[in-house]
Amino acid sequence: MSANVDLANRPSYDQEIQDIADYVINYKVESQEAVDTAIYCLMDTLGCGILALSFPECTKHLGPLVKGTLVPNGARVPGTQFTLDPVKAAWDIGCIIRWLDFNDTWLAAEWGHPSDNIGGILAVADFLSQQNMSIGLAPLTIEDVVVAMIKAHEVQGVMALENSFNRVGLCHVLLVRVATAAVITDLMGGDREQVMAAISQAWVDGSSLRTYRHAPNAGSRKSWAAGDATSRGVRLADMSIKGEMGIPGVLSAPQWGFYDVSFSQTNKDLALKPQAQRKFSFQREYGVYVMENILFKLSFPAEFHSQTACEAAVMLHKQVLNRVDDIKRIEITTHESAIRIISKVGELANPADRDHCLQYMVAVPLLFGTLSAENYEDEFHLQHPKIDLLRSKMVIIEDKRYSEEYHDPDKRSIANAIQIHFHDGSCTDKIEVEYPIGHRRRREEGIPVLKAKFKRNLETRFPKGQCNQIIDLFDDKHRLLKTPVNRFMDLWVI
Repeated sequence: MSANVDLANRPSYDQEIQDIADYVINYKVESQEAVDTAIYCLMDTLGCGILALSFPECTKHLGPLVKGTLVPNGARVPGTQFTLDPVKAAWDIGCIIRWLDFNDTWLAAEWGHPSDNIGGILAVADFLSQQNMSIGLAPLTIEDVVVAMIKAHEVQGVMALENSFNRVGLCHVLLVRVATAAVITDLMGGDREQVMAAISQAWVDGSSLRTYRHAPNAGSRKSWAAGDATSRGVRLADMSIKGEMGIPGVLSAPQWGFYDVSFSQTNKDLALKPQAQRKFSFQREYGVYVMENILFKLSFPAEFHSQTACEAAVMLHKQVLNRVDDIKRIEITTHESAIRIISKVGELANPADRDHCLQYMVAVPLLFGTLSAENYEDEFHLQHPKIDLLRSKMVIIEDKRYSEEYHDPDKRSIANAIQIHFHDGSCTDKIEVEYPIGHRRRREEGIPVLKAKFKRNLETRFPKGQCNQIIDLFDDKHRLLKTPVNRFMDLWVI
C-alpha cells in the first residue's frame, strides 16, 4: 500500500470502551454493602452541596444560562428554586457537590471524586421521572440512582487504579465525563452501540490541564470543573441517544488517538515505549470494589491526602496551644502523592489554594483544634498571621512505607504523622494516623460521624421540619430505594 494514503476501514470499538459498556448495561449489583455505602454516599454528597450554598462564590454560578428561562418538567437543583434543563442542572448539582472539597474521594494512581457523577445522575433521573409521569409511565426510583452511582463510581475508580493521568499533566475530571456519559446513556435507555458511542465521544474530548489545581495557578476552577465534566457527559449521552456516531478507535488510533496524543507523548518514559504498550492497564474487572472501598471526608473539608494529618494535628492541639511561640520545627511525615499534590511554600492566593496546601491544613487545627470551610477564606487567613508562621517551621518527610501502602489494594492507607520540636529541646510524641475516619476500615466508627455531618449541613439551609423529613427517609433504606426520584427531589426544594 502506498505511504501516501490512510486505510479507511472503520475499526471495532476499542476493547476498553466495550468493557465499560458491557459492564454498565449488564452488571447486576448484588452487594448489599455496595448499596448501603451508596446510600450513605448519596446522603453525604447532597449534604456537601447544601453546605456549599452558603458561599456566594459558589452560588453565583447557578441558575439558567438565560435569566428567566422556564423548563417544563425540568430537573431541580437541591437547596434552590431552580428548575433547569438536565445539562445545566447537572452542571449546577456537580458544582455545589464539589465546591468545598468535602465529598467522597478515591485515591490510587489517579485521584478523584466519583460522587461528582451524581450531578449528572440526579439531574437526568429527575427529568426522566417527571417526563415519564407526564405521559403515564413509571418514574425512576432512588434504587435506579443508587445502581447508576455504583457503576459510575466503579468506572471512574477502576480506571484510576493503575492509570495516572496526573503524571502526564491531565485532570482527573475526564474520568467523570467518561463515567457519566456511560451510565447516563444506559439510564436513558440507550443500546450497546449508543453507550459505546457516548463513551468514545467522552474520550475524544480529551482533558483539561491540571494546572488550576497546583501552585502557582491553583484557583476556583477546581471547584466547578467536575460539574462541567458531568454536565458534558449528559450532553454527549443525549447526542448519542439521538444517533450521533461514535469514534471506535478513539483510544488506539496511531498518531490521532488518545493514547498517542494525550497519554504518551507528554510523558518521556511512555513515549519511548512501543505504540502497543501505550495503553491503559487494569488491576481488576468492573464490579463493586470502588463503592465498597470509597473514602468519606467526615471531619475536615480538606484535600484527602491531608485528612490523617488533620486528625493528628487535632490530637496535638492541646499540647501546643500554649507553646506556639516555643515551636522550633514541625515534622510532617507523609506519602509521595501528598508531597506531589499538596505540599506548598510561599504565599497562598485564595481559598482554593489553601484547601490544597498540606502545611496550611495542619497549621489551622494545631492552632484552633478544628478545620472548617470558613478557615480558608481570605478574611480568616488575614486575621491569623500565626498560620503562616507555623507553615514556615514545617518540614515534609516521605516515609516509603506510607507511599507503598497507599497503593496496596488490601490496605489503601493514607498515612500521615506529625511531631513537634520545641526550642528547649523537648518534643511531642510522634502522632501517626494511617487510616482516616472515612476509610472502609473505620466504617463502623465513621457512619455516626457522617450522619451528624449530614444533619449539620441540612440545618444550614432548611427548616427543622424539612430536615427531619429528609433524615427520616434516609433512615428507612427500603422506603428510600422505592421512592420515585421526582418525589425525592421535591424534598430538596426551598
